[in-house]
Amino acid sequence: MSDIADESLAYEGVKRIEWADRAMPVLRQIRERFAVERPLAGMRVAACMHVTTETAGLIRTLQAGGASVALAASNPLSTQDDTAAALVREYGAEVFARAGTDREGYYRHIHQALETGPDLVLDDGCDLVNTLHTDRTDLIGTVRAGCEQTTTGVIRLHQMALEGALRFPMVAVNDTDTKHMFDNRYGTGQSTLDGIVRATNTLLAGKTVVIAGFGYCGRGLAERARGLGARVVVTEIDPVKALDAALQGFAVQPMARAAEHGDVFITATGNRDVVAAEHLAVMKDGAILANSGHFDVEIDVRALQDLAVEVHRVRPQADEYVLADGRRLVLLAEGRLVNLAAAEGHPAAVMDMSFADQALTCAWLATAHATLDAAVHQVPKEIDTEVARLKLASMTIEIDTLTAEQEEYLHSWRLGS
Repeated sequence: MSDIADESLAYEGVKRIEWADRAMPVLRQIRERFAVERPLAGMRVAACMHVTTETAGLIRTLQAGGASVALAASNPLSTQDDTAAALVREYGAEVFARAGTDREGYYRHIHQALETGPDLVLDDGCDLVNTLHTDRTDLIGTVRAGCEQTTTGVIRLHQMALEGALRFPMVAVNDTDTKHMFDNRYGTGQSTLDGIVRATNTLLAGKTVVIAGFGYCGRGLAERARGLGARVVVTEIDPVKALDAALQGFAVQPMARAAEHGDVFITATGNRDVVAAEHLAVMKDGAILANSGHFDVEIDVRALQDLAVEVHRVRPQADEYVLADGRRLVLLAEGRLVNLAAAEGHPAAVMDMSFADQALTCAWLATAHATLDAAVHQVPKEIDTEVARLKLASMTIEIDTLTAEQEEYLHSWRLGS
């Protein structure tokens, strides 16, 4: 039995889902293929993901492949109640998600999704898998394998595997080129700045934007902030990534120094306390704080609360913290994912590739799970290549192919220079 806010919102949800579907041609092609091949026939899937119109496209594709799907929200602030209603009423999925639910409701929904006894699990941040391995070990026996689609989640899975705690194979869908190169770089880059602008109506041109982390998400953020006229400062702990940022022309500084002159701060690291009390203590009046990492721990919100003498909601998804010395710091989306809480997340055209990776990986796992050990695995290269090929075709872009002679040359060691 689903748990959603208002089933009467289904009509509006269907309209939005159909609009997103127009920009997801790769997933549409896979859905049509799945409807014929039925690679997931009889399988139960439990997913903990953002309940958005794009995710609805993935759920419908899995259903076309023969799966029954139970969906819980991976972030209460990103849940679209009309999408949840449409998935339940019009598309026959089980959904456990309400916009703005509290922490207790969040985990209750994860438990409800798991109680369907899934064969496969899809996670966005590893909370569902973590719950299986801590509170619901009684259900692990039915799970054959799963997928994780975030950097943060993959980090947690690798640690579980390192400690020997992981009980079934998980595939790092996040690590495919068509996911992290495009979703993280182009999707996060655009949607995060979209969320910041919607929440604040600030002009980024001329501002100093400090970006914590120069992985694929950080790169996309830095590129797009510079394109909007901002002065970009990057903070990093990895010498190679810091060097990459510097050679691309970005200023690279420790957060302690950047904190003194930044106007907008964006975290995208997958770690906690990236913006800590000592940084908050030296920020200028009016500084804007936004998080684009998965969990709301990258900005130390508790430290910010301790420093504040007053807190005001100045705009939707924007809270102004007034400090004892009169400085005002503006926290967006309560420190949660700003692109999904204050905007609409990645454009559907980006999620088209990410969810195509998910769908094809699920179909592969339906049979391949028996050959995999309880570890973190990579998506087969041919799946990544197929998604890119379908995307190029949908864009009417053609590329070259190797001749027989070129193929022979690449696979021979006998031919010299």
